[in-house]
Parts: sequence; structure tokens; C-alpha cells
Amino acid sequence: MNPELTKLERDTYRKIKGNWRDKPRGPRSLTRPEVIEKLERESLLPAITFIFSRNNCDAAVRQCIASGIRLTNSKERQEIRDVVSRNIKSLAEEDLVVLGYYEWADALERGVAAHHAGLLPAFKVTVEELFQRGLVKAVFATETLALGINMPARTVVLEKLSKWNGEGHVAISPGEYTQLTGRAGRRGIDIEGNAVILWGNELDSTSVGGLASTRTYPLKSSFKPTYNMSINLISQFGSERARTSLESSLAQFQADKAVVGLSRQIRKNESARDALFNEAKCDKGDFTEYAKLRFEIKNLENDSKRNKRKRFEIEEEVGNIRKRLKNHSCHNCPDREHHSRITERAFRLQREIDGLTDRINSRTNVIAKRFDRIRLVLDKLGYLENDQITKPGRMLAKIYGETDLLIAESIRAGVFDQLTVPELVSVISACIYESRNDDASKIPRGQVPNALSDISRIYGRIHDIEIDMNLEPMRSPDFGFCWAAYRWASGNSLTSVLKGSELTVGDFVRSMKQIIDLLRQLRVAAPQLQHTIDLSLESVDRGVIAYAGAAI
Repeated sequence: MNPELTKLERDTYRKIKGNWRDKPRGPRSLTRPEVIEKLERESLLPAITFIFSRNNCDAAVRQCIASGIRLTNSKERQEIRDVVSRNIKSLAEEDLVVLGYYEWADALERGVAAHHAGLLPAFKVTVEELFQRGLVKAVFATETLALGINMPARTVVLEKLSKWNGEGHVAISPGEYTQLTGRAGRRGIDIEGNAVILWGNELDSTSVGGLASTRTYPLKSSFKPTYNMSINLISQFGSERARTSLESSLAQFQADKAVVGLSRQIRKNESARDALFNEAKCDKGDFTEYAKLRFEIKNLENDSKRNKRKRFEIEEEVGNIRKRLKNHSCHNCPDREHHSRITERAFRLQREIDGLTDRINSRTNVIAKRFDRIRLVLDKLGYLENDQITKPGRMLAKIYGETDLLIAESIRAGVFDQLTVPELVSVISACIYESRNDDASKIPRGQVPNALSDISRIYGRIHDIEIDMNLEPMRSPDFGFCWAAYRWASGNSLTSVLKGSELTVGDFVRSMKQIIDLLRQLRVAAPQLQHTIDLSLESVDRGVIAYAGAAI
């Protein structure tokens, strides 16, 4: 750790201590435009500023424009205009306003841009190209930019060292820190890369040093078998060979590795427990038996306090145990209390052993156990019979996604059979979409409400079976995209579909591409729907959606 940084931090906190009435403020935080201007003065551009919020990335660009920042010269601005013109020439003129094209292009010409999943893919591709060419000098991005995108910078700026994970604000891990700051330093251009952490009252230089100095990171597998995966494995290898293959997965290896440590702790506790029981041996009789009677009385008395209705029954039982206690040979032992304290410690260790054993049982063969439970679900619903794939099973094998079984059951129930093109697109959107908020969404009329009700009923039945089989339930259908999908499939313009909606263009395009992918799967899995599906594909794969596919 740089001693000058530690001294500066210590001096700063010393200054802000004291009486609250005359407490001076700490260093003033720089605004986003001021940070960019300072980086420019220090020759630290191009820079990526990571902000863990789409809205704040867009706000940062607006703040830079409002401040009058211009990081480009006239020649660079012309090059930017040429790239933009080439990359968006296929976009419809009437869609440019709703896409935010003019504000986006203005920011690009100033050398500033945002990069996040809410942008149109063509916009993201353009930002990436301009940044790689050194024409855009400052990008405000979410952490998704750090994954698999070639956008090295001279400097990476982190506004905060915490992010929202959907449930609360959590500190970024050393691995995430390295992933983000690893963008700093352009091969063959920069001698070194720079990582800048913006100062804040909550910032601790020691914590930053810990993040920066960590060099090894645990790789955690998120692998788990799905219904589609299981049915395909069984179809290709048979149940036993499929199960054996899953037992060799990284996820199972990591679970087994954790079990080794737990087993070691159990052996340690067992050794200590046995030593304590040996120390508590009594020449009057079996003191462990005597201690268990005392422990039983204690538990019953606690139950009596919690359950007043059964107090009389409990008190009667306690009385009977007390008689046995007094008649026990160890009751008159002069070292009785000393032995009791020792056995209580032994019992406490036994409770720890029981808890560790439960944890081992929950982790041993966890992947194979999930596979076994999935097989039970598939067998119960008729996708397997005597470990052989049935006709519905062959249909399920062609459906990929988080809600594979829900879609397969909906096909079998004929939920999609009588739907029109817009209705089909609307209804299947419930199987792919995940809302970013809990606001109620408008539902189209016609057959859509009944179809969604059927899907909800089918989901409820699957959910109950999964709970019975001790499986983590699949996510529930989400109706948040039904109205937008219906209107787009009905031929409405992009401006009309997004008007009054909180959907970003990027989210809309991504969701429609997922619907197209699902429609193509359904065309193979449910040939009886082929005509409606072909018309559905024509209705949705148009305009900005078709262009996005070409851009991707």
C-alpha cells in the first residue's frame, strides 16, 4: 500500500473528526464531467467508467453533454459521422426518434457514449468500433462490458466498489474487480494501464488494496441439470451412464471438495466428544445416560413455556423423568455437577456433528440427486416410461430454455392450438420474459387471457410436483411483455409499441429475438403449429428486429 495514500486518508479522517457544529467537510466529490476533464488533462483517456446502473450510464452521458465537453477534433468528428452513417443506414427513419438516435449521435461526436444491455445492438456495435479506433474517448458502462467484449482502455474508473445484486448492495469481489480493471492498458500502445477508484466517505484504502492484490479466485460452477438436458442425456446414453457423467461435473467436484473439509471437522469433533465422555466417566454408573435424562428435562421445560396447552402433559412427563433421575445410581455422585458440565460440552459437540452430517448429506452427489428427482418428475408426467423416452419426451428434447417443461406441457394441453398470430406471440412471451419490476402489465383481449390462465394453472401443477420431489421450482411465467409482443406482431410501429412503456429498445429487441428463437424451436417440436408459427416469424422478424439480427 502506498504510504502517501494511507497518510492522506488518515489526515483527511482526522480533519473531519470533532464537534459536529464546526466539522469541516471531506474532499468534494468530482462530478462525472469533471472526472473526464481531469483524465483528459492527465492524458489518461480513453477511459471506461463502470457504473452499475443503466440509467446512471445514460445520465452520465447527458451530464457530459450539458457541461459542454468535447473530446474530439473536426477530423475525428467526421470519421465518427461516417461510421454512424454506415452502421445505421438500414434503420427506418421513423424509428430514429424513439431509438434516441440524435442524442446518441451528438454524444458520439463529442467523444462520449454509454454502453449497456438497454441499447440497440447496432448502437453498441458502433460504440465498440469507435472506442477501439480511439474516436470515442469516454464510455460509461455497466459491468457487462467487461465480459467478452474487446474494448481495452488506457484507464478504467470505478465509481463505487459495491453494486446492486437484485436484493441489496454488495461489495464487488476480487475477481470482479480484476475483470473490470483488466480492461486498462492497450496492448502495443500503453506501457501500463490505470485503475481509478473515485474517493468517497465509505472508501477504505485497505479494502481497495485487498481487492487489487488478490491473485487467485475460486471458480464456482452454476451448472445444474435441466429437464431438456436430462431427457437428451437419457436418450443418448441411458439413465445410468448419464448419471455417472453428471457425477463427474465441476459442480459435483466442488460440492465433494467442500465435503472433505466438513468430514475433517466431524472427525475432529468426534475425537473431542469421545475424550469428554471419557473424562466424565463415573464409578457410580453410566453418567451419559444420567446426563441425557437431565437434558430431556431441560428440553421439556422449554417446550412447556412455548406450548401452554400441553403444559399439564409435559409437567407430568417431567415428573416421571425426575423420579428416574433421583433413582439413578449417578444421582448421589459427589462429582455430579462437574461431570454434568463435561457431558454438556460433549452433547454440544454432538449437535455440531449432526449439523455437519446434514450438510454433507445435502452436498453428496447433489448433481446426481437432482438428476434423479428430475427423472421422477419426467416419469410422473409421462416423458419417461421405464427409463425409456416417450413421444412427449422426444418433443421435450427439442425445447431449450428455463421454462422447457412448462412449454412442453402447454403444447400437450393444446394451449397454443387455436391462437392467432399476435396471440401466439403474446402468450409465448410469458415463457421467456423476466420483468425488471413488479408493475402490472396490460393483457391483450381475445384468447390471450384464457391461454395465460391455462399456462398459470399448468405452472402451478408443475410447481407442486417439483416441491414434492424436493426440486427448486422453475421460474414462473411473466406477463410483462405480452402487450408489447402482441402489438409488434400485429404490425404496429416501434414508436407506437414503446410509447408509454418503460421498455428500453435493447430490452425490447432482446426479448423479441428470444421469442423468435422459441418460435423456431416450436416449429420443430410442435409441427401442428407450423403454419401459425411461420406467419408469426414473418410478423415479428421485421424492422429493427431484423436489422438487430444482422448487426449481431
